[in-house]
Amino acid sequence: MSTARPTRLSILTAIALAVATVVLAPVAGAKDGDAVRARGTCTHASTAKLKLTSEDGGRIEIEFEVDQNRNGVRWNVTLVRNRSRVVSTAATTRAPSGSFEVRRVIAGARGTDRISAVATRAGERCSARAAV
Repeated sequence: MSTARPTRLSILTAIALAVATVVLAPVAGAKDGDAVRARGTCTHASTAKLKLTSEDGGRIEIEFEVDQNRNGVRWNVTLVRNRSRVVSTAATTRAPSGSFEVRRVIAGARGTDRISAVATRAGERCSARAAV
């Protein structure tokens, strides 16, 4: 019974492939430029995610999505930047996925901006935080 030993060439090839995967993966996934994404937490089975994108003129695009898998449910949504409320609104989940998205573009990036998003409905709370 013989045991195959890796050759130096096969080891170097494996290392080169691993390095190429690590180096090229961020480029392939950078569809949204410098977008920052954060997965939120919910007190029940819903899911939440927050996406922040820097735009021209120092503006920040905020996208907050909650997926409940149930249509017609009203949520109260608050977006906060650096401890100051920038949006307070209501959103209703819609077909086909039973989710909603609140999207706002806010002006005047101030260095590192910490954005938090909170959505509440009777008996459930979802939140997410990120910085850009």
